[in-house]
Amino acid sequence: MLDLVTWATILGTWILVVGTLAFAFWQLRQAQRLHSASTILDLRERYYSPRFRQARRDMSRWLLKTDRGEEVENWEVGHFFELMGFLTHSRVLEKRMVWNAFGVWITAYYAFMTQPVNLLDDWREEARDPLIYAEFEWLARQMAELDRRRLHEPRRNTLSLGEAREALENESRLDVLGEPGPGSS
Repeated sequence: MLDLVTWATILGTWILVVGTLAFAFWQLRQAQRLHSASTILDLRERYYSPRFRQARRDMSRWLLKTDRGEEVENWEVGHFFELMGFLTHSRVLEKRMVWNAFGVWITAYYAFMTQPVNLLDDWREEARDPLIYAEFEWLARQMAELDRRRLHEPRRNTLSLGEAREALENESRLDVLGEPGPGSS
């Protein structure tokens, strides 16, 4: 039969093991959050680079046209949001950090890529590839859900087309080499 000292030692050892594991988990979680924040900052820097500002301006101008005509050649904005969707979906990036840093732009570009004509569906059908911009679409839905929760509007699906138009109009006026355009943040 084990005495009280032995039981105390066993219990103390288990408490130490569980405490150590909990602390290690907490440290890992903090490291993941810091990595996510660092990556978001790097992505913001890329988003504001002159080359990317040009791509944003060109894409937004084309999306705002009533008669869009021939597609723009540079789809870097869509690819950027597709990558961000993948990183968020695979939990490399935290959803709320992405929402805070890029939410308005994600939902605005998505709104105009899917309204009044759903370009994503057209491209998927044309290419016979149902995965074209699937991660971007998933990300836009996640951003809309976070918007709904923050605004306490259960029936709202996404930005209104008017709100999305305002965001893209700001994008269409970007100064490519200088400071952000009016209303950009």
